[in-house]
Amino acid sequence: MNLKTICILGAGTLGSRVALQSALSGFEVKVYDLTQKALDFSLHTMKNILHQLVKAGQLEEKAIPEVLGKIEFTLDPKKAVENADFINESVTEEIEVKKKVWKQFGELAPEKTWFTTNTSYLLPSMFAEESGRPSRFCAFHFHDVFYSRVVDIMPHPGTDPQMIPMLEELGRKLNQVPVLVKKENPGYIFNTMLMALIGAAGKLLTKEVASIEDVDRSWMVNFHMPMGPFGILDSIGLDTAWHVTHKLPDASSQAFAKLLKLKYLDHGKLGEKSGEGFYQYPHPAYKSKDFIL
Repeated sequence: MNLKTICILGAGTLGSRVALQSALSGFEVKVYDLTQKALDFSLHTMKNILHQLVKAGQLEEKAIPEVLGKIEFTLDPKKAVENADFINESVTEEIEVKKKVWKQFGELAPEKTWFTTNTSYLLPSMFAEESGRPSRFCAFHFHDVFYSRVVDIMPHPGTDPQMIPMLEELGRKLNQVPVLVKKENPGYIFNTMLMALIGAAGKLLTKEVASIEDVDRSWMVNFHMPMGPFGILDSIGLDTAWHVTHKLPDASSQAFAKLLKLKYLDHGKLGEKSGEGFYQYPHPAYKSKDFIL
């Protein structure tokens, strides 16, 4: 593997974290988005994470300028991919949006470029053809990047098998634990299991079986976990949860999606990233000492 330059399409929460970890791992990084506001927020997010790493003793403060110096932010799609060895896309979880993005960047990227998508629940085969290079296209899906260090490798039927060992090696260089999803599966491995948990929690809430706090308390105490299903949802983002649940056909998922939309999304309550979701941040109730007493 001789990758030097990584391009991140989408400067949201996860895209920013992947870009920062790429720079920390020694790669040159370009971050592309449609608005300067998104790029400015991405840089702000990265600086906060770097200071947290310094505080935790995982990085020396004097290294911060060097790390940030490896990252270039741009609104110019041509500049974003002009020398890219590798692209990882983290745009909105909508098929048509991803098709449009991959058609654009498939035409702009150099012939050498490998294409990957960070999609959470869609399948790479849904938009691999739009890239113009389906054999060089694979899902490469990150989780938290710094705390939850798993990266899912999920090929579609037309993916060149040689991509798999290359992505496994890259995953390790990015300080992640690569896992291979042998067949396309919405939600990969962990998210498939997580959605079973989230779905059960949502059903308990919409059917008024238990409160948000008591559902979380039950999970936290029984499994000795720092947060419960609704705390997890806040960290994922309630908009992301809605994008997934509103597409599921069962009545329980539809009821939970409706609750998320009416009580939270319509009021700008997206979870931790907006300052409020099921809990208020930066000091959610589930982190208080008396929450499980």
